[in-house]
Amino acid sequence: MKNPKTVNNEKHALIVCDMLNDFVLKGAPLEVTRARAIVANIKREIIKSRKKHIPVIYCCDGHRPADPEFSLWPKHAVKGTAGAQVIDELKPHKNDHMITKPSYSCFYKTTLDKLLKQLGITHVVLTGVATNICILYTVAEASMRGYKVIVPENCVAALSQRDHQFALQQMKRVFQVEIV
Repeated sequence: MKNPKTVNNEKHALIVCDMLNDFVLKGAPLEVTRARAIVANIKREIIKSRKKHIPVIYCCDGHRPADPEFSLWPKHAVKGTAGAQVIDELKPHKNDHMITKPSYSCFYKTTLDKLLKQLGITHVVLTGVATNICILYTVAEASMRGYKVIVPENCVAALSQRDHQFALQQMKRVFQVEIV
């Protein structure tokens, strides 16, 4: 990924979406097999961001035990369970921000927009899973809220390569996302 910079009043934030045990670990309830291949890339982005004092924001599923989403997907990321924890390789630091989300978008019923505004953020860099679900819907909301969006292709993954490519094309065509 290109190094995020603060130029012309631009201010970046790195968002790490759903890099949770229930998505990443082998045999997880909603395993995104390709997620394991992006862990090292996301870790590099986190390290770069912290060195440049770019805020790192973790947006993670946190479902109730009887969440209606479980009629579509296997039970996953239930609040208070090990499955809802960020994987060990990407554990948040004390200065990072943690936001629990109830559904696909990192903005829906969360404090993300408020936090980004408080931090003066103009550009968001999105990483994590799944490209065609949580990343795509977060891109849509971020774009509609006026944020410039950057998605490093080697830092996102979907359940299938076809879904991954479709989502990246949608992001680029519909929301003019910078895919790097």
